Amino acid sequence: MKYYLIVGEASGDLHASRLMAQLKARDSKAKFRYFGGDAMRAEGGTLVHHYKDLAYMGFVQVLKHLPEILRGRKECKQDIRKFAPDVLILVDYPGFNLNIAKWVKKQLPEVKVCYYISPKIWAWKEYRIKAIRKYVDCMLSILPFETEWYRQRGYEVNYVGNPTVDELAPIAAQPFDRDAFCEKHHINRNQSIIALLPGSRVAEIHDNLPKMLQAATTISCHQIIIAGAPSLGPEFYEEIIRRHNMVPPVKLIFGETYDIVRAAEVAAVTSGTATLETAYLRCPEVVCYSFKGGRLVYNIMQYVLRKIKYVSLVNLVLDGFSKEHPLQEPVVKELLGYKATVEAIHHELIQLSGDSAERRRMLKQYDKMIKILGEPGAPVRAAEIIIGLMR
Repeated sequence: MKYYLIVGEASGDLHASRLMAQLKARDSKAKFRYFGGDAMRAEGGTLVHHYKDLAYMGFVQVLKHLPEILRGRKECKQDIRKFAPDVLILVDYPGFNLNIAKWVKKQLPEVKVCYYISPKIWAWKEYRIKAIRKYVDCMLSILPFETEWYRQRGYEVNYVGNPTVDELAPIAAQPFDRDAFCEKHHINRNQSIIALLPGSRVAEIHDNLPKMLQAATTISCHQIIIAGAPSLGPEFYEEIIRRHNMVPPVKLIFGETYDIVRAAEVAAVTSGTATLETAYLRCPEVVCYSFKGGRLVYNIMQYVLRKIKYVSLVNLVLDGFSKEHPLQEPVVKELLGYKATVEAIHHELIQLSGDSAERRRMLKQYDKMIKILGEPGAPVRAAEIIIGLMR
């Protein structure tokens, strides 16, 4: 069969590449064309457009680059028509992908449209479910609570498992040699470690890392480790450390985020998939997402996201939008906007250190979250469902 895939950012590229590998394993005649990235290119097929050329976020950036986005959309439609795929596979990226889905269903109705990794329309822009109902033949979800959310709105989706489980289950199953990690990075093995995961984008790191550092450096007898983003160099982080007069012990380590988290006693994490990964590796965490604008921007954000109780995936998975057994309080503390103060971050790090009751409670809830997420095999199950559509 012929498969056309569209992704809009790095994590989508990774997830799509693993799906492609499973499709190839089940379909010896599989042919691929895609708007994607380097991970997908490594699996073969034809890269038509790199996602970096169209990966613009935020109203201002989208408006500024609108002509490029519209040209990319037009090129994508022309290329799909020429390729005439059996299946169109969309990965998140709703603003672009739902427009393509609508066009395909009107112009090429014989093409099956599959969505792998649902847009987070349960958080905002719920109206997009109308387009999904009309133009998407099959939704493959990676968050367990989405099945019930969609069902309540008259649309059935398939929970195929979470790719984080595929990535981390083998790692979590292996014993971790903390002493070897400490020796490698010249850390006293008897010293506790505070891990800082301030995100991967320049703006969010500038907004969050200084506060994380100030909160962590006021806790004595700890080694602080910053997990560096692969797209940014040491100079970027060193400048932030210098500018805010941070003093040792601060280490910057790239490419070892999972080992950093496993070695740490506690972590401060910017909201995103990293919160789920940190929980899966059973490191107590506080979620910090600072942004400019004070209470005004915070209140606007609260209004936009008024339909959800939490923003971190850990709390969302455990709450599951459940009306019968909702969380009475968040499992991980969410310090958002103006609430992400140095004092608040410091307080939470202290609360989760040692053998505290709060730490034990969080680890117990982590075990529950891991059970809810289920077993590895998300790309395997997704590939089988997609191929099954054509039988």
